Amino acid sequence: MKSIPRVELVIDSDCPNVNRARIAIRTALKSMGFPEEWQEWDRGSEVTPVHLRMLGSPSILVDGRDVGCSEGETAHADANSCRIYLDERGSICGTPSVQMIAQALAR
Repeated sequence: MKSIPRVELVIDSDCPNVNRARIAIRTALKSMGFPEEWQEWDRGSEVTPVHLRMLGSPSILVDGRDVGCSEGETAHADANSCRIYLDERGSICGTPSVQMIAQALAR
């Protein structure tokens, strides 16, 4: 039986890409047979851990690893900022693809 990964979504409350990120997470979790559950963190909240407040919005982490970065790396932002990603075709987009999230879930 595979263990359930810890998925976290780091957002700015006014980020225009949050809903697309939620849909991508939900779709990836469902495709992998995991419960459609994750922790959301608002970058502006005092309860959000400091290391997560340094990420752009939206950022998705699986078991603490940033799905948009190579292993061991994290994309820190110096200020409130939108996060951008490259999809499988090399196009710029505002959320990680379902495939990127599913690959992180499979690790």
